Amino acid sequence: MRIAFDAAPGERPVVLVHGFASTAALTWVDSGWVRALGEAGRGAITPDLRGHGRSDKPHRAADYAPRQLAADLVAVLDTLGLEQVDLIGYSMGSRVVAALAQLAPERVRRLVLGGAGPLELFETWDLNAINRFVGSGDHPADPTIAAVLGPAIAAGADREALVACVQGVAGCTLDVPAGIPQLFVAGGADSIPAGVAALAAERGARYLELPGRTHLNALTAREFKQAALEFLA
Repeated sequence: MRIAFDAAPGERPVVLVHGFASTAALTWVDSGWVRALGEAGRGAITPDLRGHGRSDKPHRAADYAPRQLAADLVAVLDTLGLEQVDLIGYSMGSRVVAALAQLAPERVRRLVLGGAGPLELFETWDLNAINRFVGSGDHPADPTIAAVLGPAIAAGADREALVACVQGVAGCTLDVPAGIPQLFVAGGADSIPAGVAALAAERGARYLELPGRTHLNALTAREFKQAALEFLA
């Protein structure tokens, strides 16, 4: 399995993990995160998760098990010779970095978990509705399926890989071993991370709400970047 990544120069590089049906470039470069980290003197490592971007795209659900996605990140760290790093995940990427913390807690210093809450979105999706939408364009009753998958399909994403990813990741938790500091961030107008404030309070973790921000535009918020940089410092 080939996992593509870019590494921007700087001290103490931060690993940035994108969400479902996106890419590292769209999520982290276009929104200004790599630039912001560079201006703060931090490096940035931006992998494309399997099934996305320039990485390989298997079509079996088992290939997208959270532990497997986490193992891909371990392989990237090993390739770069990095023993321990800070990580920022967004949406599904937050679940992947949490899975990494479970798989190899010694490799994780601090975690920023954005756009994700205790309820995993894919577990609420109907697989038959997904297959009908991907195969023939039939719009499902759940509008989030078309809202998430539609733009990716229009942009030429591998449809079978996306469906396999949904199946493999469904039910993935945000569980993180005790002792790893966490910052949760969510848009105030984003329904996907519902319950995240209570989750952060339960863990004694930090939480930042971005007023009026949606799931899509929370990433561009200056407050998000500033809070993450201060937390990781």
